[in-house]
Amino acid sequence: MRAIYATDLSAASEAAIENETCLECLERIGVDTFHLVTVIPSNVHAGMPGMRFEERREQALDRYSRVMEDAGFDVETHVVRGTPHRRINGVAESVRADLTIVGSRGKSPLENRVIGSTARNLARTTVVPLVVNRIEREAEQPDVLREHLFQRVLFATDFSENAERAFDSFSYLRHATQEATLVHVESPKDPIPEEAEPSPEERLDELAETLEQWDIETEIDVRRGDPSDEILAAEEEFVPTTTLVGSRGRSRMRRLLLGSTSEDIVARANGNVFLVPPPRTA
Repeated sequence: MRAIYATDLSAASEAAIENETCLECLERIGVDTFHLVTVIPSNVHAGMPGMRFEERREQALDRYSRVMEDAGFDVETHVVRGTPHRRINGVAESVRADLTIVGSRGKSPLENRVIGSTARNLARTTVVPLVVNRIEREAEQPDVLREHLFQRVLFATDFSENAERAFDSFSYLRHATQEATLVHVESPKDPIPEEAEPSPEERLDELAETLEQWDIETEIDVRRGDPSDEILAAEEEFVPTTTLVGSRGRSRMRRLLLGSTSEDIVARANGNVFLVPPPRTA
């Protein structure tokens, strides 16, 4: 698997890249090649006084590359210019990446829905599965909050095609997953099911059987209420290392809006989030 590792060269990014346990988890799910990407904003020019961004970023990427190469990965580096989320998506498409990883310090105590703008924009527009690796917010020398990325997974499903696609990720996550909690939230807005349809508990039990065949200890949880609030409440109760959700994708116009359940989870979750978007289109 090829993974994009997006970094702004901050202390938070460095903490994620240099955490050996995180790298081991990525290796277990099949990642063998990293493309380290850093983006220089379009409004920063090489001729500006005191600005040596390309040189400084290349030096930092070389240091990160050595860490990853010492851990056994193949590494390529990319210093590009433009809007971060657009350029990260562009590199992901050009190298046919299987995964994008970005560090985030999480929600601000003053602005509950705010995460780093690059992580937020990637959640809206990513072309490949996205891992938001949560980093300590206030520490001067931050560390990752839950370093075993996929050890305990909370999978939230509405039984849609998008959720099925996210569940299929267990085909490779299982090599690093020991425990899973499968959550479905019944919303007042949901249509009344036909009598012959399986209950949510029955449908979750069927998914749980698949995971248990892979020796993943699994439990199910059916809740009622607002999907975002209930999934986040489940995260607080079960304390997974990662919450796995599917994304319906966005039209070009709706990408300007933050509000879907998956984007809300990315913005408000305390731990890591694994977001699986719709498949690439030609």
